[in-house]
Amino acid sequence: MDEIIKAPVNGTVLPLSEVKDDAFAGGVLGMGAAIVPENGNICAPCSGIISAMYPTGHAVGIQSDAGAEILIHIGMDTVSMNGDGFTVKVKEGEAVRAGDLLVCADLKKIRAAGLDTTTPVIVTNSDEYLEIRQDAAGTVRQGDTLLSCIGK
Repeated sequence: MDEIIKAPVNGTVLPLSEVKDDAFAGGVLGMGAAIVPENGNICAPCSGIISAMYPTGHAVGIQSDAGAEILIHIGMDTVSMNGDGFTVKVKEGEAVRAGDLLVCADLKKIRAAGLDTTTPVIVTNSDEYLEIRQDAAGTVRQGDTLLSCIGK
């Protein structure tokens, strides 16, 4: 089944291959795209259920209503902040609609810690699709189409 994944935050889109982390850049966790965020309001890119909400707030997983498994990882190596700078707005098992606020991240605090704010949006079950296509380039607004998941 085809599915659209929306941008979870305003910012500048990067191909996953340009992310400064080998696991993301190499597609080890799945295919997708990344956004260098303009603000820290990270919203649901689709409707579904929160499948994972990391206690540190640096990452969130969503099982979309249509079957895509999405991972949003806010910044690089931000797990090291132990939740400092992240305000979690949802809990595991909660139903969300596209556009609902998931996490507020303090981008200034992340940068002050010397960390990269680049935020990958990954389809972790990419192998269940024929193609994960990056539809956005340049600047996106939260809610714009970011990825298309093309079903088998």
